[in-house]
Amino acid sequence: MRFLTFERSGQVSWGVITEEGIIDLGFRVGGDLHSILKDGRVQEMQVLAKDMAADFSSDDVRFLPPIIAPEKIACVGVNYANRNAEYKDGSEQPKFPSLFMRTPDSLTGHNQPLLRPPETPQLDYEGEIVIIIGKGGRRIDEEDAYDHIGGLSIMNEGTLRDWVRHAKFNVTQGKNFVHSGAIGPWIVTSDEFSHEQLENMRVTTRVNGEVRQDDTTASMMFPFRYIISYFSTFFHLKPGDVIATGTPNGAGARFDPPIWLVPGDIVEVEVEGVGLLSNGVMDELV
Repeated sequence: MRFLTFERSGQVSWGVITEEGIIDLGFRVGGDLHSILKDGRVQEMQVLAKDMAADFSSDDVRFLPPIIAPEKIACVGVNYANRNAEYKDGSEQPKFPSLFMRTPDSLTGHNQPLLRPPETPQLDYEGEIVIIIGKGGRRIDEEDAYDHIGGLSIMNEGTLRDWVRHAKFNVTQGKNFVHSGAIGPWIVTSDEFSHEQLENMRVTTRVNGEVRQDDTTASMMFPFRYIISYFSTFFHLKPGDVIATGTPNGAGARFDPPIWLVPGDIVEVEVEGVGLLSNGVMDELV
């Protein structure tokens, strides 16, 4: 089932999206999607919404990030083997995943604009599959990791390339410009995916209809189960935590010359079994 958070007529709510439209569970139940995950009520909501008619069309809402204020947005860098090779630095496959964090307001929702800041024109795209934690834990064994996935979403992990090199040891600055990336449109619950699907799931990024990235999770150096286990070694993973799992090769920085996003571009990230995240690009107004 697909759960989303949205704004309609100035009111923020959450619910389920179907082929017919949106079922407004926030109006009926209260709270938010994050609290539903924390309270372990996802299955209850699935049963509640199963035979409900849609309340309104998806065209009547503004899509918001599914989890508006997660405690953690943890991102894996360089997680596809061919992307490691794309750097052409002769480095061996890493032993452990790279990690950086994003803030909630660095991401916007589906169909909302990505903002190119005045400080740099080097806005780039990174299409990624996102894990939403459904059951918390510490030191989670790999064999149990899938039990902790509440669902999957999609991220365009937008990056300001020159700003990831402003400091010697981190990339945080270039990953956290306001609304430089996007997440959504919804969360697809984990019961929609077999373990085999999770291990061979396709992610494709298109810019103005041109395919720029296209690969599957079978190419990951660190698969979902390892990422969850590894992160839970030092994090206390909690329901609603967001984990972006890395992007395939084909980002704009890797072209010669680089191809940066410009106002008017449309970026689409499509994940098999999850859906399509679409965002235009505009200059940030200052």
